[in-house]
Amino acid sequence: MKVVIIKKKAFIGLILLFTLATVFLLFQRNYHPHTTKMVMGGFISIQSFDDEDEKPITINKDVETYFRPSDLPVLNNRYVYSSTRFFNQYFQKKPSEIVLPKELFESPEETIINYFSVLRDAANWEPGKNAGCGTLGQSTTPYPVAYNFLTTSYQKKVSYEQYLASFKNILHTSLIKYREVPIYDNPSGILRYFVEIETIGGSDKNVANFTYYYGFVDLIKENNQYKISNLEFTGEDYLCAPYHGWSYDAEGSVEVRYGGWCKLIKEQYPTIQNGYIKHIYFAGTDGNDYLIEFFHLTNDTDIEIAQYRKNKDNDWKLIQLDPEKCIKDNTR
Repeated sequence: MKVVIIKKKAFIGLILLFTLATVFLLFQRNYHPHTTKMVMGGFISIQSFDDEDEKPITINKDVETYFRPSDLPVLNNRYVYSSTRFFNQYFQKKPSEIVLPKELFESPEETIINYFSVLRDAANWEPGKNAGCGTLGQSTTPYPVAYNFLTTSYQKKVSYEQYLASFKNILHTSLIKYREVPIYDNPSGILRYFVEIETIGGSDKNVANFTYYYGFVDLIKENNQYKISNLEFTGEDYLCAPYHGWSYDAEGSVEVRYGGWCKLIKEQYPTIQNGYIKHIYFAGTDGNDYLIEFFHLTNDTDIEIAQYRKNKDNDWKLIQLDPEKCIKDNTR
């Protein structure tokens, strides 16, 4: 009888030990006591995932759900130019050794979509700023390929080393808007496109951050191919417009700048918006009709793109007004 009691106690002990071990493993899986970093007054831990041997998500799964917080469609969706098979032919080649297919550059739109498709899964990890769990996308493999979308003159202005460094901590890129815009003085025949881009970056808290940029891509024909001759980007702020002024709102901007400053508005008409494009019309005090075009950004602010005045043939002609000059003239 005594022997049986000892075995029962041992059996109960094994069950308790197993239960404690299970609880400990579950606790360890969701909590990382090694971190000493804090956020919002508390200690931060890293989200963990099961080890799945890096099995890809099934092909019928909407992977954009995992990449993006918004529902704007991704436009750089040429998967053939962001695939491992495409990059394998250029692997470990210097930018100067890469010759890309001509079909990538057949039109300005093709160049833009293909360029950002190449960069879509590119990731230039910055030490100390982390996100993800393991290798990210195509890592740095796409950058020498993307560099060949630039004109010869732009490559002379920006070396490959500078180009690569400019992508530090950009780990995924989504093109969400693009549209051709006018250029006022354009003796070189440049084609200019507005773009808006959503990127994912890492942080020192091992949390991914989303950053939005809008900018302009200039293209010219080089050897019968549309190449990128200039790139300019502006980061979008999410804390300025809610606390300050009128200049981030298209309607308020037109009312103040063209009405208050220039005394040019006789009657301002209701805004006509089509997608992210805003058109604001007004009858001028000089007897002319005016159109001011804005683009609406993801951070809910508006940027002025162009100004038009209706001529005698009822056509809208591009003009260039300077509301700042009105202030100077009024203070004289």
